[in-house]
Amino acid sequence: MSDYRPIPCAKHERLEFAALTKQWLQVTVGGGMAQRLLPLDVYTRDGAEWLKAQTGVGDVVTFRLDTLTF
Repeated sequence: MSDYRPIPCAKHERLEFAALTKQWLQVTVGGGMAQRLLPLDVYTRDGAEWLKAQTGVGDVVTFRLDTLTF
C-alpha cells in the first residue's frame, strides 16, 4: 500500500494549467531549496500522482506531488 498523501484539487489543477499553458512555477521539493520548474505532465502511477517537469538548465525531472510545495 502506498503512503501517498493526495494534494488539494486546487493545487493539482494549478499544476495541470501550468503544464497546458507552459508557465514556469517556483517549487520547493521536500522542504529543500526552491527552484523554477516548467511542468510538462501530471500523471498517476503506482498509487501516487507525479509531476514531470523541466528545470532551468533543461533537465527533465519527476517528483511525487505530495513532496512539492508551491
